[in-house]
Amino acid sequence: MSSMRCFSKKRTIADEEEESEGRIPLDPPTATPPPHVSNETINTVRNMADFGEILRTIGDFGLFQKLLLFALCFPNLILTFHLASVLFVQSDPERRCNTDWILKADPSLTPEEQANLTLPQETDGTFSRCEMFVPVDWDIDAIRDYGLNETTECQNGWLYDKSMYEATIVTDFDLVCGKANLVQIAQTGLMAGILVGSLLFGPFAESFGRRRATQIPVVLMFVFTVTTGMCPNFYLYLLSQLMVGVGYGGFRVNCIVLATEWMGVTKRSFGSCVSQLFGAFGQCILAGIIYFIRDWRLAQWAIAAPLALVLIYIWFIPESARWLLDRGRTEEVKRLILRAAAINKRTVPESILEKLTEDKPVEKGGIRVLIRSPILRKNFLTISFAWFSLNLAYYCLSFNMANLGLDIFLTQLVFGLSEVPAHILCIWLLEALGRKLSLMGTMGIGGLACILLLTVPQDNAVAVTSLAVTGRFLMNWAGSICNVYVQELFPTSVRQTATGLGAIGTRIAGLLSPLLNLTAMFHWSIPTVVFGSLSLTSGALAFMLPETRNTELPDSTEEAEGTRTMKPMKRGSDLRMSDHNIISSCKL
Repeated sequence: MSSMRCFSKKRTIADEEEESEGRIPLDPPTATPPPHVSNETINTVRNMADFGEILRTIGDFGLFQKLLLFALCFPNLILTFHLASVLFVQSDPERRCNTDWILKADPSLTPEEQANLTLPQETDGTFSRCEMFVPVDWDIDAIRDYGLNETTECQNGWLYDKSMYEATIVTDFDLVCGKANLVQIAQTGLMAGILVGSLLFGPFAESFGRRRATQIPVVLMFVFTVTTGMCPNFYLYLLSQLMVGVGYGGFRVNCIVLATEWMGVTKRSFGSCVSQLFGAFGQCILAGIIYFIRDWRLAQWAIAAPLALVLIYIWFIPESARWLLDRGRTEEVKRLILRAAAINKRTVPESILEKLTEDKPVEKGGIRVLIRSPILRKNFLTISFAWFSLNLAYYCLSFNMANLGLDIFLTQLVFGLSEVPAHILCIWLLEALGRKLSLMGTMGIGGLACILLLTVPQDNAVAVTSLAVTGRFLMNWAGSICNVYVQELFPTSVRQTATGLGAIGTRIAGLLSPLLNLTAMFHWSIPTVVFGSLSLTSGALAFMLPETRNTELPDSTEEAEGTRTMKPMKRGSDLRMSDHNIISSCKL
């Protein structure tokens, strides 16, 4: 018996007074916590439970939360604009080689005469768009009499048809003929940056806070959006877009988490769905911006203007109180709680604030927690695969927008408008059907819509566009569900890491989507078969995920694994009873 140690809870005068008043039961003489529960973990559980109670006291969706939600969601209206320079391009614009060298021989030549004398013709009678005759130092009569026969690649650039766009990255950087595939590289560069941003700023937020992890990406986006518009060559453009992508990915993975951690159970889906809703409106606005601004450089500066506004107010957003509690910074939490209560016009009883202790949590976050726990590992891999599959389909359909057969501006507007009801319905559907069934349904039906693209004639633009819009609609819907789901599957200590690492799957999908679309040169059906099949498979695998509707955000690994349920606590006495039960679970 001497080898057995038993833990005795220290009694205070306040405890004895409460016991004498009948508010809590007397402590047992001796008690030993379970082997996996330390004093620090107990205090952490108490802090987190207290925060859930305090959140209900100050209002879990009052003016404070609404202002925070708007401030964090508004930039998503702009994020979509960053795709403008890679979406609104003519991959094979009408053009001809610049052959102004012949004007030295005769400046009075008409464009038709100039083309006849300096450009070879294709078998169909049209002028070559990638070759020209080798320049010669002859007079104009000799050129007319003898003609030119030796051909070469365009040596002095191209002259482009500007009936659709004044300037694109294709026309400014001459991404045609032998450089035509660099358009896909440009798309891949932006996606690579988003991938790096997700990888860096997910773990960054665990160490330095959600607030800093949203502020720094905004700075990056603003600086390099302006820089992108001034790039003199393709390689600097690619580097600048990479850095824009880093900011894009970093902000995207952190803004939803920060908003969600300040909200109550019933409104938790708003963090993801409203963010996505702003993105959908951004899709619609983007169509208008490019319709009226046909120069990609001017469009970049138009994007930078609202980002400048975000750059000003982003420094005033609050930190996540849950993260601060997880770090043991309770004094800062108290100040934020009082600030939120004042904005929500609520009062906070001093007795509630006193429940917060200064103990630092013993549970550490990081990827090791996800790897060690079989349940968290299964959930992480399943939700990451779903995220990867839906984004592969989404970006493949988006980047192929110009090839669907309809006007590109109309298609972009339809794509954006189709997403608006998706995110509005998502808020209702998540509460009505739950997370699990919603994810299975949207992924399954969306994958089926993509597969049906194989059954319609490719020259039927209306049918192809309708199915593409339907598939994209459902994939975007599924994306909102995943954004909510991932917040509820993992504890506070690893929530941001899981979100950031899971988002890597989405960015890898964005990275691969232009390359997957390139496989259409071998057979047009290959991309559709791949992303459609993956969507159906991930929809089926979602059956393995637990349902998290109407549950509190897990604040410990045990809660996330389902080995301990943290019930909502509405009274201080209930909270103390829970603490007492944890401490008094003693095995002798």
